[in-house]
Amino acid sequence: MATITAPPARTLPALLRNRAAAKLAALALVALVLVPLAHARWASGTWPDALTVDLSGPLTDTSDWIIDNRDSHPLFLYFFGHVSNAVVLCVRAVYLALLAAGWAGVTALCAFVAWRVAGVRLALGTAAAFLACGLLGMWVPTMQTLALMAVAVLASVAVGALLGLAAGLSDRLDRMLRPVLDTMQVLPAFAYLLPVVLIFGIGVPAAVLATVVYAAPPMARLTALGLRGADRGVLEAVESLGATSRQRLLTARIPLARKELLLGVNQTIMMALSMAVIASVIGAGGLGDRVYQALASVDVGAALAAGIPIVLLAVVLDRVTGAAGSGASGAGAASTGRRAWPFALGAAVAVAVAVAGRLTGRTDWPDAWTVNIAEPVNRAVDWMTGHLYTGVPVIGGTADWAGRFTTWVLDPLRDGLQWLPWWSVLLVVAALAWLIGTWRTTLTAVLAMAAIGVLGVWEPSLDTLSQVLAAVAVTLVLGVATGVAAARSDRVERLLRPVLDVCQTMPQFVYLIPVVALAGVGRAPAVAAAVVYALPAVVRITAQGLRQVDPAALESARSLGATSGQQLRQVQLPLARRSLLLAVNQGVVLVLAVVIIGGLVGGGALGYDVVFGLAQGDLATGLVAGAAIVCLGLMLDRVTQPTDRRTAKGA
Repeated sequence: MATITAPPARTLPALLRNRAAAKLAALALVALVLVPLAHARWASGTWPDALTVDLSGPLTDTSDWIIDNRDSHPLFLYFFGHVSNAVVLCVRAVYLALLAAGWAGVTALCAFVAWRVAGVRLALGTAAAFLACGLLGMWVPTMQTLALMAVAVLASVAVGALLGLAAGLSDRLDRMLRPVLDTMQVLPAFAYLLPVVLIFGIGVPAAVLATVVYAAPPMARLTALGLRGADRGVLEAVESLGATSRQRLLTARIPLARKELLLGVNQTIMMALSMAVIASVIGAGGLGDRVYQALASVDVGAALAAGIPIVLLAVVLDRVTGAAGSGASGAGAASTGRRAWPFALGAAVAVAVAVAGRLTGRTDWPDAWTVNIAEPVNRAVDWMTGHLYTGVPVIGGTADWAGRFTTWVLDPLRDGLQWLPWWSVLLVVAALAWLIGTWRTTLTAVLAMAAIGVLGVWEPSLDTLSQVLAAVAVTLVLGVATGVAAARSDRVERLLRPVLDVCQTMPQFVYLIPVVALAGVGRAPAVAAAVVYALPAVVRITAQGLRQVDPAALESARSLGATSGQQLRQVQLPLARRSLLLAVNQGVVLVLAVVIIGGLVGGGALGYDVVFGLAQGDLATGLVAGAAIVCLGLMLDRVTQPTDRRTAKGA
């Protein structure tokens, strides 16, 4: 009778040959040395006061100095003052030009540009988008936003191109600029609105400059990427012809980077439009101001009426700049490239429409042509609030769900994180970062988390972290499931595409209004708004990753008799691992951005500190909370972004 022997147990050396196990073993040895020392020196579980640095004094002194010298110091009179005046003049000039062209002229000119770049279909879509802005009664606010965004985008493109040029031509400058650009993108908008307002005051200059800070990094990154990725063979050929460095840049590098440059312009426009509502807090006006006022009064209809034009502008500008970047144009644009007369005829028609509207005095959108959607939308919301807010049999209402989510998920998660000793939190961060990356990413993540404690905001940062983790978990469950459905069905993908476009371009504040109406104020509504905002990116990345799996691998699995579910679990998901990790990373970043804005609706924690600092002009509170958010975002980015060992130095 044959005997069945158990497989030999894995020995310790065999376990240590596993890279993940070896990393954890090394980290455990370090912990065995450092944790007893830390516990003996600082027995308390919370971050020790001895390791905090109080920045409130220096920051308050800086704020007081700016306020006292804003009207007298030469730096403000002869530099910031001229910058402010130049911004006001540029925005006013563009706004007056748009009003002078009239609604018909602006629509015709924008449709003409879209036709030249991308063809007839996009031209008709552009015209329909601008006409819809007028029908919603938002023509003047749309022109205000368009004027402000035009100046902000031009300034962002100029600043970003210069920074990208420097980073693309110099390795040293590239290393120096990288952390600066990371900080500019991670720092929440509310945090740098405060110093901008202190220097420039409430108004258009502060709004434009805050938008430039937020929108310039994508242009800088993509410009540097395009210059560094230029074909070496072409550059060597140009150099062999005796071209100087300047000639190589102008005749070879920049033309070869055209696609990346136009993509940078596209991303800059989208980032600037996403700032339209946030900038309204400091006097930007336009559509953002209408959305912000609607948030203050929880007026869903008014918010939607102002949010739709922002979405339409974003979609039109995205499609036009995307078509320019890809070099793909429609049939109309292709035909006009061969003959000059259609271009001249189209330009003449657009100018004639603008002049005719001006001469006939019909530049303003007629009041009789507006459609009021606020009232029916508000009636629908009132019905939903009355029937779904609470008291729904069996399942309960939306307010009940929000309360249960807070009680059963958010509170235990927050209390659990705050109960953990501070050194254990650092150990968990180190373990996650090292398992997914290298010692460099581990050191960065641990130092970022430790900096939060040094700033003295350990407890509220863990509160914010609990909201982010809860929102990311819900986002991933819904996003991955929806992404799988979209990847496996072309019909589902087509149905989801317009919904995802709208969700990605809708201003963040617009999400808060219906959520607050249905769930009240608190942390749960902030988490719900963050989930809605981050969900489209997770769905898109998941679907794209699954669709890019090698068809040969799927065919091999089918030939072996694997079912559809087995193909998904054993082939598609493992092969799409990098895309799924990217979806997690992007979900974390987007969730963090909206959870912070949730401070406006009772989200508390760091978001409340940032909003409070802006409202009260408290530079210390606002900037310290903003710096903590940067550190939190940097840590979350490092523990969710895998590092390629082949390219990481010192791994």
